[in-house]
Amino acid sequence: MIKVGIIGGAGYTGGELIRLLVHHPAAEITFVHSKSSAGKPLYSIHHDLLGETEQLFTGELSTDIDVLFLCTGHGEARKFLEANTFPAGVKIIDLSNDFRLQAGNSLGDLQFVYGLPELNRDRIAGTNGHAPAQAIANPGCFATAIQLGLLPLAHAGLLDEIYTTGITGSTGAGQSLAATSHFSWRANNIQAYKTLSHQHLGEIGESLQQLQSATVNAIPDKAIGLHFVPWRGDFTRGIFISSTLTLDRPIRDLVALYKEFYKGHPFTHVADDTIFLKQVVNTNKAVIHLEKAGTKLVVHSAIDNLLKGASGQAVQNMNLLFGVPETTGLQLKANYF
Repeated sequence: MIKVGIIGGAGYTGGELIRLLVHHPAAEITFVHSKSSAGKPLYSIHHDLLGETEQLFTGELSTDIDVLFLCTGHGEARKFLEANTFPAGVKIIDLSNDFRLQAGNSLGDLQFVYGLPELNRDRIAGTNGHAPAQAIANPGCFATAIQLGLLPLAHAGLLDEIYTTGITGSTGAGQSLAATSHFSWRANNIQAYKTLSHQHLGEIGESLQQLQSATVNAIPDKAIGLHFVPWRGDFTRGIFISSTLTLDRPIRDLVALYKEFYKGHPFTHVADDTIFLKQVVNTNKAVIHLEKAGTKLVVHSAIDNLLKGASGQAVQNMNLLFGVPETTGLQLKANYF
């Protein structure tokens, strides 16, 4: 069994992680750390866990683990690792944005691999000549949804200027209260925010550039332009993205390109029909659909922001790190109705 430690287990991503790992057949939770909830049952915070586990939150740390998940606020993961030492064999999976960018993806001898399996599966799992990863920087939720919609085009060297819009549910803002997270504000309401300046733009740009620059027909130093307008939606979970670009290729060829790229990836699916959010909520899936009018291509992609966009992808990365089948503990079905 993979022995798991969780730092920051009282928030949305920590709760989702616990729900997945409580019934994971190859993992057991050694401790869930929370300063604010130490000594309380997990179900006192995550009420749906009543009857699932009697485990308590703890304020103590244990080094007798195989993997440590960091579900802390942005900026806190680096501080935690600087203040606490774990044995060299312990894998680290960070769900914050502290180590996602190449300029800051290391801490001492610890080197973080960007944990998008559809992009870096060999580097994560240590296959095809790569050394196994010691630490994973789990991607952001918007970053995951946007990248999965664009990776096949980057792999083919076809990206240029991209105009993207996306809407996310209230859980994407975390549990801390703010004026825009109250029900009375969110209900029957939407709002654009962080227009053209969202914090996930850096990691998206690096990944797309990494893949496109490796293509045989890549133009050296050709920059990809990504223009992103995110929206707050009046629902709790899920992300829906629409990316528009100019591309003079038949739609059937592009669909074939996408299906070929994702054929070995169990969670990302290219749909022939129109997609919608309820297909993915409460699952680790990403669904993608392509539409074209003239030379304009629109790529739609949808994920659950707390699963494929956070905790589900973190468990997917854990499975890859420890040689467990990638889908283990993640074969979840959408509620749909």
